[in-house]
Amino acid sequence: MTSAVARLALVGDRSPAVRSHTRVPALLAGLRDRHGVDLEAYWIPTDEAAASRLADFDGIWLLPGSPYRSEAGALHAVRRARTGGIPLLATCGGFQHTLLEYARAVCGLADVAHGENAPDAGELLIEPLACALHGHEGPVVFTAGSLAQRSTGVDRSTERYQCGYGLNPRYLATLVEHGIRFTGHDPQGQVRVAELPGHPFFLATLFQPELAGDGDEPHPMVRAFATAVAARRSPGVARA
Repeated sequence: MTSAVARLALVGDRSPAVRSHTRVPALLAGLRDRHGVDLEAYWIPTDEAAASRLADFDGIWLLPGSPYRSEAGALHAVRRARTGGIPLLATCGGFQHTLLEYARAVCGLADVAHGENAPDAGELLIEPLACALHGHEGPVVFTAGSLAQRSTGVDRSTERYQCGYGLNPRYLATLVEHGIRFTGHDPQGQVRVAELPGHPFFLATLFQPELAGDGDEPHPMVRAFATAVAARRSPGVARA
């Protein structure tokens, strides 16, 4: 008999040193106890992601903690979600690898690289930020009507970061031309959120919504993602 509880793949190299990882259990409990969304979550290391049956999950959360043990595994998780219609939330390093997967697989930019994984590569899609955002908190402005704006219910919010890499702006137009929509920016116009129109739920954020508040109340984006994951388990929902 198929379980009625939605299954969530937590893709990342779990570590007590990564604050977002340590917050996940309380966030899942908050979803269940305060919002009635019960998810059966499984941690999947990036170096096991390619061999895992991610198609059997109702949602994939590509968590922070880069450099990942396996870049290929992280990209596989994104690709499985993108092509299989599986709800995806990708945060911090997940945001960076979501753009990397899309650039290579959809935009035809086979040679672009992530500067943290391949600092000497000739074409860096993901490059060091001019000002690193380790421990930084700052405003994000959401595009009206976007998934990001609808998920949060606000036009502007203050978010927390723990990263030193972001999108090389030289590639922004190419990503947009091939379907990615950037729907969250800082006040200077730097991209902070990406989504894929037409997908059930495909949201990537450079900030870490799992770090919001005291860690007990899930960020609105996490709640929206969890709702999409649970909906995929509902009877009548087509599965790839």
